[in-house]
Amino acid sequence: MGARSGFRRWLGRAMAGALVIGLVLVVGTAFRVWQVAREDERADADMIMVLGAAQYNGEPSPIFQARLAHAKTLYDEGVAKYVVTTGGNRVGDTTTEAEAGARWLRRNGVPESATIAVGEGSDTLGSLEAVAKVTSERDMSSMVVVSDPWHSLRARTMAKDVGFDAWASPTHSGPIVQTRETQLRYIWRETKALLFYRISRAPADEMDTSGLG
Repeated sequence: MGARSGFRRWLGRAMAGALVIGLVLVVGTAFRVWQVAREDERADADMIMVLGAAQYNGEPSPIFQARLAHAKTLYDEGVAKYVVTTGGNRVGDTTTEAEAGARWLRRNGVPESATIAVGEGSDTLGSLEAVAKVTSERDMSSMVVVSDPWHSLRARTMAKDVGFDAWASPTHSGPIVQTRETQLRYIWRETKALLFYRISRAPADEMDTSGLG
């Protein structure tokens, strides 16, 4: 009975320890998601890379437009000479998110020669891998990633894993950052997605209409 009782105590302590470690890991990751969301790394880079989001008949959604507007601001400030837009298309789409984004930038004053549309990838990791293939031919190896605040840490982490020198400059406008409830929901979503990525080295899911895949 003594040995069995001792094992039970050991098992209980091990489970409690694992629970504490798990809790610390989740809270620490959530804090980093929140912390990076508040940063704005406007380092000189080869490109400004805009992660795609939903588009409707070639017109970027409000979330996507917020990202594009921020990327244009960075371009106007001289952060990089090129703006790379990303994102594939869905069943029934006549254009890709990348091309819709590039067209929006051109309409709003970014020269066509400064835009690069990479219309491949259904999630963040796939988009970054597609960008790596295209930009390697141009000897471009550094980027400022533009996405929504809560997605910035995971996107920057993936960009570095793909091989880029990467910084994050999140947009602070648009539907995703308007309410505290929305912010908390996306912080929790990104915490889970980042932990999943660090364990599996795979995206959490395919890109949804928020573009946070």
